[in-house]
Amino acid sequence: MTDATIRETTQFVYVTYIASTPEKVFEAITRPEVARRYWGHENVSDWRPGSRWQHVRADDARTVQLVGEVIESSPPSRLVISWANESEAADPEAYSRVSFDIEPYDDMVRLTVTHDDLVVGSGMANGVTKGWPIVLSSMKSYLETGRGLDVFAKPKAA
Repeated sequence: MTDATIRETTQFVYVTYIASTPEKVFEAITRPEVARRYWGHENVSDWRPGSRWQHVRADDARTVQLVGEVIESSPPSRLVISWANESEAADPEAYSRVSFDIEPYDDMVRLTVTHDDLVVGSGMANGVTKGWPIVLSSMKSYLETGRGLDVFAKPKAA
């Protein structure tokens, strides 16, 4: 194996607790009309294993930004999808994997999102470490209060 064929990967794991039900958390991920309220995007698929999914910007342009395939779907407890920028969809090496594990936890839900098979130092690896925390915080806010966060907000200059 040469250095050119070595693909060093990493993962990003985020755990949050949400005052909701597993069914509502699963729907927040998979129903376009819900996801747009806290994510500014819609996740579009029939959510059957082997089906394609698209992450579509919920604005007038309706730009497809991410694509992949549904690897596993066990509502309301688990969803696993492949994940790549739409512009890199033809490159099998561009795909990473996202697992959503949704577990009842007393009167709330523990959501664990594991984004793995990320190429170390890649734009995708860097992006998800910034993106997932605000998206999942926004989902939590939306499910608990009915109002999501501005996921497109930028840090204020000091």
